[in-house]
Amino acid sequence: MCADFTRIHRFLEERDPPTPCLVVDTDVVAARAREFGAAFPGALIRYAVKANPAPPVLDALVAAGIGFDVAGPAELELCLGRGADPADIAYGNPIKKPRDIAFAFGRGVREFTSDAPADVDHLGRYAPGSAVSIRVVLDAPDSATPFGRKFGCAPAEALDLVLRAAERGLRPGIAFHVGSQQPDVTAWPIGIAAAAKLFGEAAAHGVAMTRLNLGGGFATTHRTAVPPLAAYASAIASALDTSFPGGRPELLLEPGRVLVADAGLLRTEVVLVAHRDERRWVYLDIGRYNGLAEAENEAIAYRVEPVDAHDGPDGPVVLAGPTCDGDDVLYQRTPYRLPVSLGSGDRLDLPGTGAYTASYASVAFNGIEPLRTYCIGRWGDA
Repeated sequence: MCADFTRIHRFLEERDPPTPCLVVDTDVVAARAREFGAAFPGALIRYAVKANPAPPVLDALVAAGIGFDVAGPAELELCLGRGADPADIAYGNPIKKPRDIAFAFGRGVREFTSDAPADVDHLGRYAPGSAVSIRVVLDAPDSATPFGRKFGCAPAEALDLVLRAAERGLRPGIAFHVGSQQPDVTAWPIGIAAAAKLFGEAAAHGVAMTRLNLGGGFATTHRTAVPPLAAYASAIASALDTSFPGGRPELLLEPGRVLVADAGLLRTEVVLVAHRDERRWVYLDIGRYNGLAEAENEAIAYRVEPVDAHDGPDGPVVLAGPTCDGDDVLYQRTPYRLPVSLGSGDRLDLPGTGAYTASYASVAFNGIEPLRTYCIGRWGDA
């Protein structure tokens, strides 16, 4: 699906809202959800709410028939408040308090993810009879923002947790996550092969599993092209046929970025241009603390496009945020070029920023308010 920001540009031209701001086209969100569902027919789709929890975004996804992957009680309540069916909600965070498990179970959630013995025990006590996907750590290619070793257990421990879950009356399955913004489609076959081995080992112990949670990680294009969604779907389908020749398990997917990134565009204003150590520094009114957290370590390199017309040449720049924190620098190593005539008050657009921008913004660091979000389209509130 090619990103089209025409309606967003029209909104910005007509309304000229103060910057920085994010504009999200909810019609694009719904269309992207339908495209994703078509690529994985029969799969249970659970949108990762953390990517963008704006209520109109959730409304568009409810209308598209998409369920939700929540990380805690607040996200759960938000989704239920927008009309989501608790049967279509998965509590995907392996790190959760017993009282939060009980809260979710009391609200009707019956799908959880776990990767530690104590958490499995908590689920057995506070969410009896629920489905639980045991998350396995993978030796897969690094994504743009990998999880490291924070989540997931080794395959040998995963088998123990599967058996432990079954003993406690839970319905175990397997989960894995290849990392956020994963451009390498071969990562999923690695996880699927590891899962198939665990399915076989569990069956040998008398536990028949039927659910495989493939997580998220589907990448979107910024400055560097990534494979189309069809390439991910093809790699996953082929791996399932190879690893599960007797029949595929029921699939659950937790896409986030891929459903909302291309529905959003962020507009920012140049605060100051200065020359330091023979480099031109461009300071924006948005930085790592009020929307561009994923620029940390320059992991996600967003496109940056001038809005105002400029004559003359362009040249290299360092891009930095507005706060008085020395770490609030966006791009020093990644090469960016902007017009030499760029100055204070000029505007820049960052397309493809509908995911992990407003939801990552701080509440009031340096007194900067959270990133304003305007939602347009059928489910918009702007």
